[in-house]
This record gives sequence, C-alpha cells and structure tokens, in this order.
Amino acid sequence: MTKSELIQRLAERNPHLYQRDVERIVSTVFDEIAAALSRGDRVELRGFGAFSVKRRGARMGRNPRTGASVQVGEKHIPFFKTGKELRERLNERP
Repeated sequence: MTKSELIQRLAERNPHLYQRDVERIVSTVFDEIAAALSRGDRVELRGFGAFSVKRRGARMGRNPRTGASVQVGEKHIPFFKTGKELRERLNERP
C-alpha cells in the first residue's frame, strides 16, 4: 500500500473529513515519526510496533566492481519491530 492509497482508504472510511485534511493528518504523523527518529527517540505504537534507530559502525567494505577495499563510514538506520498484536493478526489461522 502506498501513501496515496492509505490516504484514499482513510478518506473513504471517514466521509466527514475532506481528503486534503486526511492527507495533512497522514503527512503530519509521518513527519513526527521521522522527527522523533532523527532526534534519537523511539516511537512506539502499541499493538502495531516500534520504530527506533540503530547504529552501524564504520567498517571495511569492498567495491564489487573492482574488488578494492573501501572504508565505509558509520551510519544510522531506521529499524521497525512489530508488536505482539500485529504478529498475532498476521499469523491467525483461518
């Protein structure tokens, strides 16, 4: 599902809201999650999961084209861990 599909589905389920307002709400939620992660905070949505930032240390990598060793700097990557309720819903037996 893309962001525009999410906005469309939410707008259909909430006919009392204008689509532009739904779009603004979804964008604000995503922006706040990104801002919290950039500050190093953890974002937890109970029943859904938690977003956090993990640090990958500097290491020696390899250029796949030439085979030469290359220094790869430290980086921070976003990480998502699913919540218990979401895992259970995904693994329900019909």
